Amino acid sequence: MKTAADCIPCLLRRTLEAARFATADPMAHDHFVQQALGALAGLDREQSPPAAEQTIQRLLRQATRVADPYQAAKRRCTTLALGLLPGLAEAVRRAADPFGAAVRLAIAGNGIDPGANGGLVEAEMSDTIRSALEEPLFGDLDVFRQTVSHAARILYLADNAGEIVLDRLLLERLPAGRVTLVVRGAAVLDDATREDAEAAGVPAWVNVIDNGSDAPGTLLADCSAGFRRAFREADVVIAKGQGNFESLSDAAPGAFFLFRITCPAVAAHVGRPEGSLMLWRSPGEAATFPSSS
Repeated sequence: MKTAADCIPCLLRRTLEAARFATADPMAHDHFVQQALGALAGLDREQSPPAAEQTIQRLLRQATRVADPYQAAKRRCTTLALGLLPGLAEAVRRAADPFGAAVRLAIAGNGIDPGANGGLVEAEMSDTIRSALEEPLFGDLDVFRQTVSHAARILYLADNAGEIVLDRLLLERLPAGRVTLVVRGAAVLDDATREDAEAAGVPAWVNVIDNGSDAPGTLLADCSAGFRRAFREADVVIAKGQGNFESLSDAAPGAFFLFRITCPAVAAHVGRPEGSLMLWRSPGEAATFPSSS
């Protein structure tokens, strides 16, 4: 699995991206990148990328005094995704395998990125997402289908705002009353918070909790006791996005990770090409985590 040392350019790009959302001052942008370089020099290079990014994004928020630099961008992505939802829901309904189509579209939502696609418009987003219905899905869809159908407690770890709108297509095909949706405990990058889940119109029968952390992934040691309890007690963990995969795949045996592969190190780890839609299951039995007060 890749470490922070493998993604220094990406970390710096995201730092500059977040700085631009926080302020229009070019001098401030340069200052924040210099701060990030200093922070990276002192970090453990073997930690996961989400752990390194958590440190850098905290520094940026403290320096700018902007609690959520991506707030406006997240709202725009949510609005665009909500505009697409009725048509996508109809496409799922008409699909030969509606569950499989919902899985593909939930993964395709991973590409709704307000930073990389600042000028994204609804038509472009629609074309990108709908193309996922024709793409190969790597992973055992039938095992996933059977596992969630028999699970009494499903823990669904969300990733980005905007993307969480398309998660609804899959959430609505999971057993009603058995799903807990998990969002970040505080704003970081474009990751979904409670506010974003509410704006996305998550179904009323889905319980929503936050993980108590501001990491752009799931760092169990940094999460709240309440989240860790839900994690221990879940029959199935479903984790969206590469950040959750990078931070949790070795700590959640039997969990399902749904993401689009966006970097060579992850592609090498799972043995599939970059750009692929991935339904990856961690080796081992049910997820476990030590009790915590």
